[in-house]
Parts: sequence; C-alpha cells; structure tokens
Amino acid sequence: MKGYMYYDGQWKESLDGETFEITNPATGEGVGTVFFGGRADTALAIDSAAAAFKTWSKAAAMDRSSPLYNAYKLLVERADHIAGILTLEQGKPLAEARGEVLQAAEFLRWYSEEAKRVYGEIIPASAVHKRAQVIRQPVGVVAAITPWNFPASMITRKIAPALAAGCTVVIKPAEATPLTAAALFEVFHDAGFPAGVVNLVMGPGPVIGEEFLMNRKVRKIAFTGSTRVGKHLISGSAEQVKKVSMELGGHAPFIVFEDADLDLAVESCLISKYRNAGQTCICTNRIYVQDTIKDIFSEKLAARVQSLRVGSGLEAGVEMGPLINEAAYLKVQEHVDDALAKGGKLLTGGKRKRIEGMNGYFYEPTLIGDAHEDMLICDEETFGPVAPVLSFATEEEVIEKANDSLYGLAAYVFTRDLSRSYRVSEALEYGIVGVNDALPGAPQAPFGGWKESGMGREGGHYGLDPFLEIKYISIGLDS
Repeated sequence: MKGYMYYDGQWKESLDGETFEITNPATGEGVGTVFFGGRADTALAIDSAAAAFKTWSKAAAMDRSSPLYNAYKLLVERADHIAGILTLEQGKPLAEARGEVLQAAEFLRWYSEEAKRVYGEIIPASAVHKRAQVIRQPVGVVAAITPWNFPASMITRKIAPALAAGCTVVIKPAEATPLTAAALFEVFHDAGFPAGVVNLVMGPGPVIGEEFLMNRKVRKIAFTGSTRVGKHLISGSAEQVKKVSMELGGHAPFIVFEDADLDLAVESCLISKYRNAGQTCICTNRIYVQDTIKDIFSEKLAARVQSLRVGSGLEAGVEMGPLINEAAYLKVQEHVDDALAKGGKLLTGGKRKRIEGMNGYFYEPTLIGDAHEDMLICDEETFGPVAPVLSFATEEEVIEKANDSLYGLAAYVFTRDLSRSYRVSEALEYGIVGVNDALPGAPQAPFGGWKESGMGREGGHYGLDPFLEIKYISIGLDS
C-alpha cells in the first residue's frame, strides 16, 4: 500500500523521493509507505490552493454543495474499505473504525447543505441616501492539521465547513495515520472538486507546520492536537495575524450523583473512557462518584472494565485495540505507577498486556480507586485506557473540583434530577456537557473547548464562522 500526496488535482511523489513506512500498532509490522514531503512540497500545495481560491470562492452555493454531497455518497460506499485501512494503521476495532468513517461522511453531508446558507444582513441606514449591508466571504487558503486518533472524521470536520464557506484547503494528517487520509483524498478526487480546492501533504509536523506559519498565502490554520503544539501555532500565527481555530487537549470529569441510573452510568463510563483505548480528547479522565454510592459503582464498573476484550482491531469481538506507540504506553504506565505510589488502589488492570504473536503496545483496561487530586492522572491528560475514581459529598464540591483544571473541553453528568442537570451543566466550565449521554458529539452540534482546550467551534452552523470574514458595505445613493 502506497500513499501519494495530492495537489493541483494530481497525485504527487515528494520532490526528493523520500518515503516513510507506516506500521500496524497491533503487530509492529509495516502496512504501507507514503511519500514524505517538506517545505517545498507544502509550498506547491499552498500555491495550488491559492490559485483555486480565485474561482472556488466565487462559485455559486450549489456548485460548492454538489461535490461535497458526492463525496458523502462515495465515502459511505467505501466505508468498509477505508475502515480496514484505518484499523491497520491506527489500531481501533474495525466496528469503531467503520463508525468513524460513517461519521466522517456525515460532516460532508451536513456541510453540503450548509454551503447554501451563508447569509448576510441588511442594516437600517443612518441616512435616507444610504444603504448598509453585511456580507460574509471566505477567509482564504486554510491549512489544516489533523491528529492520528480519528484520522478520518477529523479531516472531514475541518475540510467540509471550509469548502462550504468557499475556502480552499491544504491538509496535513498525522505521521502515524496518513494512509486513511490518502484513501479519503481518492474520494475527494472522484467527487468532482476542481483542481487545487483540496490538497494533501504528508511529512514531519514541525517542517510542514513552519511553512503553514510562514507562507503568507495561508490565511487560517485549523488544528486538532495537543495544547502544547496548539500554543506554538497560536504564537507563530501572531506574526502575520493569521486566523486560528484550535481543538486542543482535554481532561473530562465524569460525575455520577447518587440518584443516577447506575447501570446507565457504568455503561456510559465504559464507552466514554475505553473507546479507542482511551485515546480521545473528550474521553473520561476523572470519575467523580457521590460518596454514598462510590463502592457499588466502583465494583460494577471494575467488573465491566475487566470484561473488555483486548486485541487486534481486525479480530471479531475485540473491544479495545493497542496504544498508538511506545511513547503512549510509557505515559500511561507513568500515570498508573504515580497513582499507586500515592495511595491509589488498583481495582483492575495496571500493566501492559502481552498477546501472543503481536508486538503492539496493548494495555490492560485499568481502574484506580482511592484517587486524589495530587496524582498526575488527575491533572495531566493520560490518553490511554486508565481512569481514577474520586468521591465527593455535595453538588457544590464536585463542581469546584471538576472545574479545577486548565482544560475545558468535555464533561459528563449522570443524574435523574432535572433541576440538578441544569444547575450542574450550566456551572461546569466546559464547551461540551453530556447529561446522561456518553457520546454527545454530532455533525449538527458545535464542538470545541474553553480555557486551554482551544478556541473556535467545529460542527453545526457554528462551524462555518471560523472560515468566513465579515464585510460591511455602506452605499451612498444619488439624491
């Protein structure tokens, strides 16, 4: 399997011919190679996008909508094929991978309709001989950087609203998962986008990112990834006052009140925490359980966590795949060791899982009791299948503890009390709150965080705003 870059409507090798091998995180075996470019390749892709912007930005709404909808249909048709590629290079179970590909398609479908709804406004003029109006126009060339944990849906969540708004795009996928991106670009190529509207470059993040920052033809950077890298991009963008939208790290609290449906809370926590081996930015990081039910909840959850089947994502019945690489494993183990050294109680899991015939970094689904805020796991984003259980006594206490974080992406609340659900969800300093809902994300809803979890929103009609400039036009009329 070989992945090419794509710009000016053509598949491209890297200028120097350099390639990069992609490995299966479950087995450590190679699954393909991609052409690995640098700043010069990236500059050519940006040039292609800038040239195409001149016509795409002026295209009729229906002309932007049609290829987006075509891409949606093609992606649904090829879901099984692309899911297989995704699992091979990323590791998540095949059912999860297929679900992600279908979600990726839904962003294309949603924004194929939103492309028709970029509205302006007429403002009452200050004088009878004037007319005032506001229009919204595309910002320009967008450079988008996407992560490895959702290599399909993160691409369409950025590309679709940008294209609907009239922007052209250069995508840089994560080094670990570029084959999924290449498969998506086969869809975009066949969907009928004009040459240069969508472009793909693959290569080292710091090198390509530097070209995105320094090239004045790039008017906006859209990024999903770590807060550390996001801060660097924000700082670098300030030099040219480039627009940025950032979906960064998270540290989600999962709050269970004593009146909650415990079975629902347990299953929801399992989904939120252990989906994609805990490698999601909105997954549960801290489980807060009211002290009156802490023991029974912990017992129920530990039993379910222990029952999860770990293995290669290509095997039927596997519920959790490997961590992406050794660095991810070492961070998870560091958090577990630190928690246990500080008095945590291992309820289940706690070590690397060895699977015969596989060299991947599998980790036992892990739950730690008697946790407290001085542990690394209660402060840093773990990005792995480990969660601490903490107790609380009152509503006011848990709100204060949940908000005591630099992050503010997602939070979860489980209660049967309608009034409490409103009070707590409104008090939480997070961009997304799931009340009795472990999977709140949807193409029609805004996705993004508060505090150091980012800026801007993706999804819904809100997702168009970061790709549009507002222009006020005042017209003087003949008297």
